[in-house]
Amino acid sequence: MPEEGLISKNYAKMNDHITRIQQNIEPLRQQIIQHKVYSVINDLDDLKVFMKYHVYAVWDFMSLLKSLQNSLTCTSVPWFPTGDGETRHLINEIVTGEESDVDMDGNSKSHFELYLDAMAQCGADITEITRFTETLRKTGSFQQAFEAAGTPEKAREFVNFTFETIGTGKSHLQAATFTFGREDLIPGMFMSIIEDIHKHFPDSISIFKYYLERHIEVDGDHHSHLALQMTANLCAGHEAFWQEAENATIASLEHRIGLWNGAFEEISSREAISNSLH
Repeated sequence: MPEEGLISKNYAKMNDHITRIQQNIEPLRQQIIQHKVYSVINDLDDLKVFMKYHVYAVWDFMSLLKSLQNSLTCTSVPWFPTGDGETRHLINEIVTGEESDVDMDGNSKSHFELYLDAMAQCGADITEITRFTETLRKTGSFQQAFEAAGTPEKAREFVNFTFETIGTGKSHLQAATFTFGREDLIPGMFMSIIEDIHKHFPDSISIFKYYLERHIEVDGDHHSHLALQMTANLCAGHEAFWQEAENATIASLEHRIGLWNGAFEEISSREAISNSLH
């Protein structure tokens, strides 16, 4: 009984840490969920600009996810049991859902590939992000890839922060930014987008709408709970880990706001030029 009581106390303490982080980041989450960028997406050309920025977050999300899988499971040969069995299960299940989900026709695709399909359907230019990934694959240099693609500055800053987090090699930091800055954030953020965009494009963005609804369905329930448990497992009873996790989460959300600011400024600038011509 004393041991069961100790376990119960530890779980309660972990829940306290999660609640504290959620409370402390709520103002930043609301800035993202209620960001002014959604209100300026009034036509397909505006949507294309937004997607040009957002696609970088869709792409580097997968890198953050795979980094966690690499560190929390055995992804090399010969195989050996690595880490905690429950945490392995959590990350592997999330990877399956993100790397090999289904599109509208039931074909297996990663969410990044699904997003590219959505961009192509609405006429957004995918050559920039394609040039970025191809150059990065060939050279291994983010700077060369950014230059080759002409990546917007705010998107560069966002990706750089993600890979700085990956570069720390600290799984609890990666898990925290993944959970509170990505998985746990996505449903509320994407619901805001879907409500605004659907008013203007009820029939012409079916793949993008499916992508958003799929995220709300998967991330809003199952994946967010898995990610929260994974973060709790990794931080466990380490007070310093929880504080580092909170700091990294705050920085992650600030960079998301920066990414959205970049999209807002470009859309607003485009509309200002358009209005001056009429």
